Amino acid sequence: MDERIVHIQLCMYQYSRAIYRSIKDLIDPYVDQETQLEYRRDVLAATEGTMLRLAADPHYFAKPDKALFQDIRRFFPITVQAQVAWAVTQGVDAAVTFVEEQIEAGAFDGGVARCRATTRKGKACQRTPLPDRDYCPSHQHLERSKAAA
Repeated sequence: MDERIVHIQLCMYQYSRAIYRSIKDLIDPYVDQETQLEYRRDVLAATEGTMLRLAADPHYFAKPDKALFQDIRRFFPITVQAQVAWAVTQGVDAAVTFVEEQIEAGAFDGGVARCRATTRKGKACQRTPLPDRDYCPSHQHLERSKAAA
């Protein structure tokens, strides 16, 4: 289990670095060199913090892309903020997808797998699936219909 957690942390680190690398050259070029270096450190810290929070508590981090963009937007000129927002959204979406795959595989919650169904509101079902199955008792009918198709 410890190897899986280390793997997740390493992957989240790679996602934060990818986001940072894609936007670091867009940081405000009109400030002096020391200030720009400080801005880069702050942007890197914000991306790493967002990825750590996403890895630590994925169920209760609503809109991590918007939160990250709000944290770092002040370091960029207005002319490139749309480009920064797009890069942040793409990077965070990739990280969220990875985390969701890990949740489905049972990497979070002490290795307990989660049901693969979605609720009526479109959220992932939080129940534990039946042994050797992909679905919980409430959604087991989905597994039968999948097998029949």
